[in-house]
Amino acid sequence: MNKLHTLREAATLIESGVKAVVAGPEELLSQLPKGNWIGGTIPYFMDEAGGCKATDRVFLSQLPATVTALSTRLYDEQALAGIAADEAENGFSFLIVPAMTGIHESFAKNVYGYEGIFNRPLLGWIAGVAVEDIGKATAKVYDGRTGEVSADKAVALHATLADGHQAEIGIVNLFGQGNGPTIEFGTTGFGVGEARVDGQAVNFAKWIAENKIDTRLPLVADYCGAMVNVSVASVDAEAGRVQLYAPVFPGVSYRIATPVADYPKAFADAIAPLAIEPALSLNCILNYLYGGLEGHHTGEFRGPFTFGEIAYGLLNQTLVHLQIHKV
Repeated sequence: MNKLHTLREAATLIESGVKAVVAGPEELLSQLPKGNWIGGTIPYFMDEAGGCKATDRVFLSQLPATVTALSTRLYDEQALAGIAADEAENGFSFLIVPAMTGIHESFAKNVYGYEGIFNRPLLGWIAGVAVEDIGKATAKVYDGRTGEVSADKAVALHATLADGHQAEIGIVNLFGQGNGPTIEFGTTGFGVGEARVDGQAVNFAKWIAENKIDTRLPLVADYCGAMVNVSVASVDAEAGRVQLYAPVFPGVSYRIATPVADYPKAFADAIAPLAIEPALSLNCILNYLYGGLEGHHTGEFRGPFTFGEIAYGLLNQTLVHLQIHKV
């Protein structure tokens, strides 16, 4: 079951042979025994009791019995471009990347050019630390099979599914494009200076400040009907720079999102029609912080609140889930 566990409970499950993805604080993850798991640091979770911050427990997402085999691997920037070659013929891969690192930036900018990246489902998240520890502590990822820990590599679990089963990734994005001006950028990156707003060249940081833009709202791009968010990390109007939680790309038109008045209700309304119990789920730390999700529920969609979500590419302010279908 996907839920928070004490260190002893999680260790017992791992020692029993369960296959899992584990999220939690570094001091607990580092004490877990070797086994069939990967993990990453994060202290925010959607548990059965609701959204919460927990530093005394870990969130263990147990892979279903339909996962018959798995392999794990740590990847540096160069090796990560070939991740598709390691994926199971029938299965899915789960990737955890440490936040604010070279591999985080490289993956976000280049993943859509990886050979075979869309051949099989790839999902995962960006590991992080407590908000108050940003700049003081470092995100870590764990390969539970080998016991290796890294602050600058990504870790992946490649799962093989039983015959007659298939994995499918889904997302829940509460945001759509607002009615404001179109925003375009000339370069790819997490940090931006200049932009074109309705075709007019502006300094993006100064434009945000002058127009009193609510930076809790992401930039939203419409990719053939799929809404993809890029969240604002910080705005320095004096220096003329905006830092983002995911890269923007040239040739893509963005708009500031329409506000969400009631996050818990919006999630409930979006999730109810799905009528599914996901095998794995994760959500964005900004949805937790901005949406006041502490103590609130998102149905059966339980897992960590992370510093970025992966559904093939890097997403922001989005719930990502995995289903296993019988075919």
